[in-house]
This record gives sequence, structure tokens and C-alpha cells, in this order.
Amino acid sequence: MLILLPPSETKRPGGDGRPFDAEGVALPALAPQRTAVVDALVALSSDEDAAARVLKLGPTQRGEIAANAALRAAPTMPAVDRYTGVLFDALGAASLSSASRRWLGRHVLIHSAPFGPVGALDGIPAYRLGAGTSLPDLPPLRRLWAEAVSAALVQHEPSFVLDLRSEAYVALGPVSDGIPNRYVRVVSEGPDGAVRALNHFNKHAKGALVRRLADERPRISSAAGFVRWADAAGLRVRETGAGELELFA
Repeated sequence: MLILLPPSETKRPGGDGRPFDAEGVALPALAPQRTAVVDALVALSSDEDAAARVLKLGPTQRGEIAANAALRAAPTMPAVDRYTGVLFDALGAASLSSASRRWLGRHVLIHSAPFGPVGALDGIPAYRLGAGTSLPDLPPLRRLWAEAVSAALVQHEPSFVLDLRSEAYVALGPVSDGIPNRYVRVVSEGPDGAVRALNHFNKHAKGALVRRLADERPRISSAAGFVRWADAAGLRVRETGAGELELFA
């Protein structure tokens, strides 16, 4: 099973790993796109006012432009440790056992805007770029990434993909219909029986789900296998019949 996670806007600074290697992380076929986006971000950062405008940064956020300017040489840390926020706080990768972290490294890709999907333990630098940003001298990120990411995922040959990304990141690399996959929506059921999508708790539930998987490290190779595991784990999951799963929080 391969799990796709979205990134987070908030990130830890620093790191002690080697500078980012576009070919040395998961899905190396994406190196040309990674290099193009990094080059565009570095070039944009030479004009602070332009960078603030393109990246929609306020006065207190301008320090993030320096992070983009240093992308080629900046120290890295594992992607799963770089990101903070609700989902990654619930996942709590730093407190997992070594075996659980290795499981994340084998089974989890985190889909970033500048680097595409990278392995959970792949080293990435701090950066500022969202899925909806349009960079000067580059096509829209959706056009740049979508076909290349879809093809790279096919080459990866996963038996089954559990897609926990937000819709903005799904657009940057849809999972091919040729790969068995399910998109996960986090929902709740009200007293009236109505099912409603969740927002804040959506992220928490996804992080907690991945932590549970990393702790238990089940062998899952299909949607049916995932549903069986979830039922045994006391999680409520329901197939919708539209290539999606509902996870009740």
C-alpha cells in the first residue's frame, strides 16, 4: 500500500541533512519538474517585493522569501519532520519507533508544490509555495506537475493507493485509473443520520490514521484489505462506490 499525504503550510526551520537532491528522493523521474520549480523560486526571490506579491506574503512573512532564495544549498530534514500543523501533529512522527518510521519511509509520500511527491523520510529544505501559486516563467503548477506525477506513480507500481491529499494536491497529480486506489473523505454523522464532511478534524483524523497504520504496520494491498484492517482496529470506514472511502471521525 502507498499512502499519499498533503503537505502543510507551516514548517520547522533548519535541518542538518545534505542539500536537496532532485534525483535522490522518491520518484526520481520528477527531477526535471523539481529543478524547474526550484529555479523559478530562487529567481523570484531576488526581488523581495515581487516575491511577496506572488506568494501572497504579509509584512511578517517576508522572512520566508529567504528560505526560497536558499533552496539549492539549504540544509534538509525528513519531510515528515519538516511539516507541522494539525495533520502532522496528530501523526507525531518524532515520537514513533524506529520500525514505525521505517514503515513511513516505505509506504508514505508527501505531495509538495515545489518537489512533487517525496518519501516521508526524504530530506527537503524549508520553503514557501502553495498548490495554487502561479510562478513567473513557468506554466501553472497543475499543468507542470499533473501528467508527470501521474506517470511517475504508475512507474512506482503500488499495489494500492490510499489518497489522503486535499483536492488541490490531487489536481497536481491524479492517481491513474490503472492503479487500484481510494480517495478518503473524513466525515461525521449527526443525530439525524446525515453525513457531513469535516474541516479541521479532517486533518487530525488523517494524521491519527497514518500514525495507527505506522504503529501496527499491517500488510494491506487492496481497498478491501484496508477496510478489513480498519474494522478490526475499531475504525469506521465505508465504501461509497465512487472510488472513495468515508472515514468517520
